[in-house]
Amino acid sequence: MPPCGKEAMLALEGFRVIDLTRFLAGPYCTMVLGDLGADVIKIEQPIKGDDSRRYEPKVNGESYPGIMPHRSKRSVSLDLKSEEGVKIFYDLLKDADLVIENFRPGVTKRLGIDYESVSRSKPDILYCSISGFGQTGPYKHRPGFDIMAQGIVGFMTMTGDGRRPAKMGVAVNDLTAGSTALYSILAAQLLRERTGEGQYIDVSIVDAGLAWTVWESGAYFGGGEVPLATGTRHRRSAPYQAYKSSDGFITIGANNDSLWRRLVSDGLEKPEWLTDPRFRTMSDRMANLDELEREIESITITRTTDEWIDILDNAGVPCGPVLTYDQPLQDPQVEARGMVTQIDHPIIGPMKTIAPPTKFSNMQYKIQRPAPWIGQHTAEVLREIGRTDAEIEEYFAQKVIYDARPDMQSDNDNQYRPERNE
Repeated sequence: MPPCGKEAMLALEGFRVIDLTRFLAGPYCTMVLGDLGADVIKIEQPIKGDDSRRYEPKVNGESYPGIMPHRSKRSVSLDLKSEEGVKIFYDLLKDADLVIENFRPGVTKRLGIDYESVSRSKPDILYCSISGFGQTGPYKHRPGFDIMAQGIVGFMTMTGDGRRPAKMGVAVNDLTAGSTALYSILAAQLLRERTGEGQYIDVSIVDAGLAWTVWESGAYFGGGEVPLATGTRHRRSAPYQAYKSSDGFITIGANNDSLWRRLVSDGLEKPEWLTDPRFRTMSDRMANLDELEREIESITITRTTDEWIDILDNAGVPCGPVLTYDQPLQDPQVEARGMVTQIDHPIIGPMKTIAPPTKFSNMQYKIQRPAPWIGQHTAEVLREIGRTDAEIEEYFAQKVIYDARPDMQSDNDNQYRPERNE
């Protein structure tokens, strides 16, 4: 809670972002920037908008999952292939701190909005590019989505049970790339505040995923070990995995000698395992993983998951259930932390979403506004950069700019209602 009498502050208030990204890696990064208070202007192509807007399910014609990473942003729908559209982009640039894009390498140069061109107009600009393989190297022109990156960095051969390559359950490389871009942008901004200099930031979703293989790289460089699929098992310690219970599974993390003693003595009531040559040390347990799993599971299968949680909690052993995604969303711990919140979307109406995860004592980190419809703030933002209503009307007529829902613009938001230009 903020100190008495003080209002929580926005960390990035006054920081303006021109967001040219699509799908997930870039939009996740700019979503967090927006939640932290940045003025994120999302540039979307007319009519189609962000590619993720096509994802089902849709409510009132609006993609529910597709708009999730677009909250806390304003949408300007602009044709960057037109000469006038590029001029508008450069006018937006005058007050911008960051440009972020995830086109294939070479596209921004063809459009005339690449870092070299932009930095000539605004030398202190931060400019971040996110791509499959980065801006250099023999693969730089290859397209790359999350699943290609998961395959290339080895994630798919170290995930699952080994029967066939398995994709992780979330778009992990997109999210690692978005997170990498986020902390890199914040670091560049800290430096810019001291030096006044701009920065070009090159993020690859392959590089970002590879950077997270901390223990795996250590095992490979140190001993030539190639990590393969281990199911829910840990590569370095045991017991550390999911075990069958009578009604599901329970995860157990007794991954040091102290926890091992608590597990076998107070939890599983098998103190004889402390001197069993198969399980006495961590090395012994790792060498006999299959036997260890069979022995533990022959006991865990006799009780429910909830019963084991009570027993192991009392024994001081880390444990937990294996849930389907709907269950944690209704969990009292998740509810107590405020991780599911409701906002009012102008088209969908009341909608639930996942809240920002960090709790600060005196800093705002929250959803600043619902996700916009395509081009919702086009006229508003163009007025901010000095365009007259007559000029804006002409841009709509020429299809340089776009608003998917002109009929929903209030009188305060828009002094006129442009024809729907599809």
